[in-house]
Amino acid sequence: MTAAKDNPNVIDLSQRQPAPDRLGELIKLVRGISLKRINALVGTLFENVDDALFDLAERAGSNAVQTEFFDGMREIRRKRHLVERLFHEQASNAFNDFADGRSRASGSDAQIPGAPNSGLALVDDLELEESLAVSSMTAKAENRLQRTLYQVNQRLSVIIGGGKVEDSNNPIGPAALANAFRVAVREFEVNVQVKLIVFKLFERYVVAGLESVYDEVNIELIRAGVLPQVRHVAPRNAAGPAGAMLPGVMPGADVAADPLAPGAPYRSQELHDPLQAEVYHTLRALLAGRHGAMRYAEPAGGGFSATDLLSALTLLQGTTTAPAVRNDVEPLDAAQIVQQIKRELLDQVGRLSGDAKDKRVSSADEDTIDLVGMLFEYILQDRNLPAQMQALIGRLQIPYLKVAILDRHLFAQKVHPARQLLDLLADAGKGWSEESDRDRRLYERVKTTVESVLRDFDDDVGVFQRELDALGEFTHQNRKRADLAEQRAAEATRGREKLASARRRAAREILSRIAERDLPPIVHGVLSRPWANYLVLTLLRQGEDSDEWRNALRFTDEFIWSAQPKTGTNDIARLRALLPPLEKALRHGLTTVAYHEADMRKLLADLAQFYDRVLAGQKLETKTVEEVVREFAVPLPGPATAQEGSHENMPVAAPATQSPVEEIVLDGGLADTEAEERPASDDDEHVRTVKAIKPGVWIEFLDDNGQPERAKLSWISPISGKYLFVNRRGLKVCDKTVAAFAAELREGTTTILEEVPLFDRALDAIVAKLRHAAADAPPAADAAASAPDAPVA
Repeated sequence: MTAAKDNPNVIDLSQRQPAPDRLGELIKLVRGISLKRINALVGTLFENVDDALFDLAERAGSNAVQTEFFDGMREIRRKRHLVERLFHEQASNAFNDFADGRSRASGSDAQIPGAPNSGLALVDDLELEESLAVSSMTAKAENRLQRTLYQVNQRLSVIIGGGKVEDSNNPIGPAALANAFRVAVREFEVNVQVKLIVFKLFERYVVAGLESVYDEVNIELIRAGVLPQVRHVAPRNAAGPAGAMLPGVMPGADVAADPLAPGAPYRSQELHDPLQAEVYHTLRALLAGRHGAMRYAEPAGGGFSATDLLSALTLLQGTTTAPAVRNDVEPLDAAQIVQQIKRELLDQVGRLSGDAKDKRVSSADEDTIDLVGMLFEYILQDRNLPAQMQALIGRLQIPYLKVAILDRHLFAQKVHPARQLLDLLADAGKGWSEESDRDRRLYERVKTTVESVLRDFDDDVGVFQRELDALGEFTHQNRKRADLAEQRAAEATRGREKLASARRRAAREILSRIAERDLPPIVHGVLSRPWANYLVLTLLRQGEDSDEWRNALRFTDEFIWSAQPKTGTNDIARLRALLPPLEKALRHGLTTVAYHEADMRKLLADLAQFYDRVLAGQKLETKTVEEVVREFAVPLPGPATAQEGSHENMPVAAPATQSPVEEIVLDGGLADTEAEERPASDDDEHVRTVKAIKPGVWIEFLDDNGQPERAKLSWISPISGKYLFVNRRGLKVCDKTVAAFAAELREGTTTILEEVPLFDRALDAIVAKLRHAAADAPPAADAAASAPDAPVA
């Protein structure tokens, strides 16, 4: 017993083990938590499949490969719900087997329904590729998640009565989930390349999100009393950096005790992210360093209890109105706003305690008050948030101070509901502007969330979870509508750019063949009008690798040759033989662009007369190449107008009589197409910044009226390189070239907003601020003498 007790690697299964009648309830609890979160991750996966396959289709090297990607999109869209249901059934069955003591084989060695069952059968390519994909993602995930997964394994072992639980038979382990997904996606009738892309997306969106699932499961089982002290590595020393003690941890204290026990003051805990652990311990050490050697000394007259502080905060929460926040809050103003709340708190707690003369707020509680104050000071200066959102969120300082006193892990757990709610409020507010929220639905939703917390929160942290769920559902529904509008905006822009690019290509092909030749008007009219439209349609529909495109260019060459004077008998004989196939090809092209039948008959009759003159050797009226170029070149508006005669932006002129199909091809594309700009130089740091950002990044810029507006980068054109920006409703706000975007960054009229969650950015800023203050502070001995525990004002 002594050896087991002293050895941190030995797990005592009697340690706070739940009663047998609760074991089934705990399995149901784990199943409910994990499957809800995992199914949501699978849903996110399928919401991103279309975009991934579409992007690959655009970059496909051939029409055949492109078709396979598009077919895969349709198949996955058609069977998505079936596969999601099958995955849920497989994961649920894994839990049932686990609860009944029947361990399933998982990973690459699992027998897949419908797969060949002969042990000697050769594994086909698809089975082999799937097996390798599952094995690879499982191995990487188990290695990355070994600490949290180990803790889940140990706690699941307890709730099934001591049976051995390993990564391979854990029903929510990467192996079991990957195997369940592999079984489910067998319903997709797609090629191996598409199937492997789906597995890669499963790794990106589902497996990558398992850590937070395991964290939540561990937290709930600790709350239920299941192995609160389990560790994967040797226990950490209670000292932070440079040996500083963690605030609230007295020498010799048991820092491994239940971190979720009510009222546990500043206890160390198993942090989920090494970077988060480093920030947390650094922050605590810096706060402790402010008090020097007097850090743990008790106030002479006794200290105010947490209950005293909570009572005072509850009174302030119901009576204090948050100070108004202007649009131009300066750092000094923000500090004064949060310090005002601290002064009101100290005044209030003093009034509640009649014998407060000799009482002090303890150093640990003062640290909590200051830490929450610095958090909200950061919020009131956060450039990511519009001033109106800063004002709303700033009203939550008192509730968050109560949370920090009630639950000392607010600053240490990324999964804490109060922390997640603050991040979600900030994320929703980041894209807000008066222009994009004219109906004020988002503003009122954020306001309702803030007021609900102010009204309902007393000591039940569950209020934050309820508000997080409600706000999360609201933002999810809005995001779905915005995503649809955003996709339409991108598709419309993509279509316009493809059309413009096809027109330029068609014009270049024709003009390069005309070269120095002078053409008769009738030949020029065919090439610059209906045949140019046919080239555009062929390029859009069939692509440049198609036989139809090559045949269209061959007709162009032969048609131009046929219009040249013929003197030799061989040329005349060749022309006579060429005329029937030329007429057949021209008819096909005119029919494709829906050329009017009457106009087609007249054109062919005019061409017949023209060729009679050519064969007779008569002199022909011609147009110079300069005249052809001028007729192709439609002047472009504004400073971006293409120079006359430029082949880069050569539009296709509209015929005098347009058919419906011709109108689709010709309208709204060339006249407003900007000239192709020169690539921006990578030597410019702002150009490099622009090229480095990815879709999803938000910016703030000045609109045409000089008013600040916010927009999200939705799509980067692979054709023009333009950046398409949309507002929070998914509607197009503007598009920018790389050069124009970089110029705005250089001038300071556009700002790229931070992507890191608010709470993480605030902690980093607070650490930097405390380090700066520590560097400017007097020596520790002097500081200890001059910094006693904060007295009540």
